[in-house]
Amino acid sequence: APAVDWTASHFKSNPEISSAVSAFRTWAATADGLAEHYAAAPTPIDFKSYSAVRDQALVDTLEDFYKKFQPEPEVHVWDSGDKADKSQQIEDAKEQLSFTQEMLDETESELTFMRDNRTTLDSDGSHVKDAYPDIAAETEQELEERRWFKDAIA
Repeated sequence: APAVDWTASHFKSNPEISSAVSAFRTWAATADGLAEHYAAAPTPIDFKSYSAVRDQALVDTLEDFYKKFQPEPEVHVWDSGDKADKSQQIEDAKEQLSFTQEMLDETESELTFMRDNRTTLDSDGSHVKDAYPDIAAETEQELEERRWFKDAIA
């Protein structure tokens, strides 16, 4: 699996995401530490060191139980419903990411357009009309319909 760049800006974009990422990283570090701790088999119990206990029969019973008991290993299986839910959340996040990327691309192109068509003291109405033909057409239509004069007359 590829490494995750936890310093990426999208992990810091809002407090809720930042908090969730921080909690997850803490949990993952704790889980890794526990996995290392419990990876090795436990050290055997030295029952001889308990020879001073008054009830030696109890110690003998516990030692016998310890030597004979072979528990079945626990196997944890990811619930299929939960797995499907998480897979759906991942797919939704991928779709959201692609939508966000499209919006970013559109915004970048709009910013480039606006930088290229920035008005200055030397700009006049024709420059604005050339840059924004839809606004120019709407303004011409409003002038022809004399909408702008209604406020001045009333």
